[in-house]
Amino acid sequence: MASVDVNVLRSLPLLEGADAEVLQALAHAATQKDFGPGQVILEEGASGREVYLIVAGLVEVVKGQESEETVLARRGPGDFLGEMGLIEGSPRFATVRALEPSRLLVISERDLREVLAGNPEMVYEATRVLSSRLRHADLQMIADLQRKNRELARAYRELKEAQVALLEKERLEHELELARELQESILPQSFPDTPEASFAASNRPARQVGGDFYDVFPVSGDSVGLVIADVSDKGLAAALYMALSRSLIRAEAGHHVSPRDVLVSTNELLLQMTQASMFVTVFYGVLEPGTGRLCYARAGHDYPVLFRPATGECRFLRGRGTVLGCVGEVGLEEVNEELCGGDMLCLYTDGVTDANSPAGELLGRERLRETISATEKMSAAEACDFILQSVDRFRAGAAQYDDMALLVVKLS
Repeated sequence: MASVDVNVLRSLPLLEGADAEVLQALAHAATQKDFGPGQVILEEGASGREVYLIVAGLVEVVKGQESEETVLARRGPGDFLGEMGLIEGSPRFATVRALEPSRLLVISERDLREVLAGNPEMVYEATRVLSSRLRHADLQMIADLQRKNRELARAYRELKEAQVALLEKERLEHELELARELQESILPQSFPDTPEASFAASNRPARQVGGDFYDVFPVSGDSVGLVIADVSDKGLAAALYMALSRSLIRAEAGHHVSPRDVLVSTNELLLQMTQASMFVTVFYGVLEPGTGRLCYARAGHDYPVLFRPATGECRFLRGRGTVLGCVGEVGLEEVNEELCGGDMLCLYTDGVTDANSPAGELLGRERLRETISATEKMSAAEACDFILQSVDRFRAGAAQYDDMALLVVKLS
């Protein structure tokens, strides 16, 4: 181990002005140690009463461990370390490690007492340095506490905001669940009991609630009204517009025999009652199950499919018409069609034909027509399930972007 150079000791601020005997005594008592970058010199919580005097290099004093570590100070040549363990006899207050190659002198408690006993000026200087350090450490700890208090206050605010957001989310989810239940209760759960025809339907909103709807209800005599409709939006707004549209169609069906007149009157009322930038496409028909006579009007809605198992014919029903809720004058064509026993009428919304595969390909009308053609020996309920299952197979897990509604009518 290299001997301690007295000239090096004389150059240190703490020992400036010390007489030759003091320096010689320190040089004789001290042990010289070298530390590489990152090497621990003193470890927090360890015992020890030696004092370290920095001869060369740079060290840092840190409190805590890893992510909770706080840098208290950096020390260089002339500074000393470990004085609190000497004064209080307590474990090391903090960890000290080298930031760069550093050389320190290690002085035992007994040797330091002997040196200081004969040199009051060194005692005074050491006390002054120690007092300055304590004051600096106090200020730094106060600043650190203030910073942590600010972080804690910010975290508390963020937690409160997150709690409020969570409560709001739960409230909205509860309201949407109530809206979904209400919408399900609005759609018919049972259909008119007639021996000449059977009905089946399904509604699949893209969200909790949607704008597609179907309806089957008695009208004049033994006739039934058939409705399939699609509001030009999704979600809660569309669901409200859907409920209004359905109610108006039902009410106007009680005032008019003609499907065209029902839809014209519904359009006028929608324009009077709402300012919403939405519209609705509607197919409304009146079916006489006993005779098979179907009279309908189509307000911009997708073409229904008529399937005749007896002949294998499967075709789209036409009819000109404009969507409801946009303009005052809607050009609607009223069409009459004769259905036969065994015929199936399939009404749907564009969420069915626009169902997409994982590759982004749309189901389309032709695939739907081919699917309906395969329901020859099925009941209305079986055909409804089969069609939707076919759509699901085509989608193969792809997301549903639009509401879907399906209504199947089969004559006995």
